[in-house]
Amino acid sequence: MKLTYTLVVNGAVYGSQSARSAYQFAEALIAKGHTLVSVFFYQDGVSNGSALTVPANDEFDLTKAWQKLSEMHAVRLETCVAAALRRGVVSQGEATQHGLSQHNLATGFSQAGLGSLAEAMLTQDRVVQF
Repeated sequence: MKLTYTLVVNGAVYGSQSARSAYQFAEALIAKGHTLVSVFFYQDGVSNGSALTVPANDEFDLTKAWQKLSEMHAVRLETCVAAALRRGVVSQGEATQHGLSQHNLATGFSQAGLGSLAEAMLTQDRVVQF
């Protein structure tokens, strides 16, 4: 039986295992034939959507991995807009709205409100939090 999933990632892109575990889980569920509809990055997890992370040469580039996963499997990557703004992860639209001269939301990521997460909780078969 194929199921639809949304993942909620609360852990920062680096400094905890949470986001990497979520990515590995995402790969595994897709490999098993399930559908990953979206990944909602919340709290410190919004750092996964920053275009300004530069891991060391011998480290896994998790932001690029999320982008590739999204491109290959049509997965929505959503950062909580309120949590992202508090942590300096800003889309072009939010930068304009708030009079900021720059933005840094990585390509393939979008900013969304908690309503998007609530909708996913109502419409997906499974919501898994990391």
